[in-house]
Amino acid sequence: MDRGIPESDRTVLILPDKIRKTRLISEEYRNLQTKLHQNPDYGTTAASYAPMISRLCDDYEVKELLDYGCGKQLLAKNLKVKHNMAVQLYDPAIDGLDETPDPCEMVACIDVFEHFEPTLVHNNLDELQRLTKRLAFFTVSCEPAYKTLDDGRNAHLIVQPSEWWLPKIMERFELHTFQKRPDGFVVLVMAKGVETN
Repeated sequence: MDRGIPESDRTVLILPDKIRKTRLISEEYRNLQTKLHQNPDYGTTAASYAPMISRLCDDYEVKELLDYGCGKQLLAKNLKVKHNMAVQLYDPAIDGLDETPDPCEMVACIDVFEHFEPTLVHNNLDELQRLTKRLAFFTVSCEPAYKTLDDGRNAHLIVQPSEWWLPKIMERFELHTFQKRPDGFVVLVMAKGVETN
């Protein structure tokens, strides 16, 4: 969907919240993730990206941020921005943070893509596109995790290189910056049709 189209002119499929949720995560997998979130070391990566995201929020004068897959909510706790900014938290596996989020000016999704159920990748990327009004910051791990789910699977359900992910991301967003990291990559993307300055 072209983000350059005014909101009032878009055709939007309104799904009941329960149906929307099952299109993003199965109940069985949600339960496995809920249990994994009880591990104090799970869902903590975002804190290390807080300085970078803080700078982006200042540079782009972001007034609202959605942390999609917020885990232990360390991004919000570690953000240091020079202006007032509303932060919305969402994680489908954490009670109280699992309500369908509203679109925000900026979306941060840190080390979440590799946890998508393989059959629901496109649904989740479509949802991220729907939620991004202006820009988004994504980090993706391309290696197996050190943790496993209770059913024995690696916690990273998808282990694919950036070459596999980038076309899927670029179908929905304009690529602004790409940076390799030792275990994966980081991208800053813009909603299609939105000016970058």
